[in-house]
Amino acid sequence: MAETDLDTRDAGDTGDTGDTADLKERFAAEAMPLVDQLYGGALRMTRNPQDAEDLVQETFLKAYKAFGSYTPGTNLKAWLYRIMTNSYINTYRKKKRQPLETSTDDVTDHQLYTTSSHDSTGLESAEVAALKNMPNGRISEAFDELNEDYRMVVYMADVEEMAYKEIAEALGIPLGTVMSRLHRGRKQLRAMLKDVANEHGIGLEVEN
Repeated sequence: MAETDLDTRDAGDTGDTGDTADLKERFAAEAMPLVDQLYGGALRMTRNPQDAEDLVQETFLKAYKAFGSYTPGTNLKAWLYRIMTNSYINTYRKKKRQPLETSTDDVTDHQLYTTSSHDSTGLESAEVAALKNMPNGRISEAFDELNEDYRMVVYMADVEEMAYKEIAEALGIPLGTVMSRLHRGRKQLRAMLKDVANEHGIGLEVEN
């Protein structure tokens, strides 16, 4: 998602030219560059490109209107993700929309297994290299079949490379829950990919 139709000239305009102009400038400089990252997360939530775009639009409109309550210097991405997660729960999840039959993933397979910079327990580096040789799309298909709660935690940890604390803040869940879901999500992903790995002579250890 290269662009968003969000127009910060009008959204949340209070008529106070001083503070409002400053908020608009800060929002454009700090929040708008995160649109593509939020779209990736929205796509994982909705599994539908149009719904993902709509969710991002809704998120940024709400974020702009509430930007005066955001504390400068704190984690803006986690703050935006929290707004998007709440919007998804309140709107899109209730609609129970079905994903498209065709792949809607615009995150490359190998990104899911790139070694994270934060402290986490992902796959061994040898497995990472092996998984990159899997057929295009198979990892993404398995990823989209993950339990919804696991999917977002794994996405934030292994694609966005967010720290556990950031994920907990973004999703509004305890740190221990983040770690538990991440462990279970990765385990589930390995299990789903085991047969594919064996078909291509790729060693992939699966926990019992």
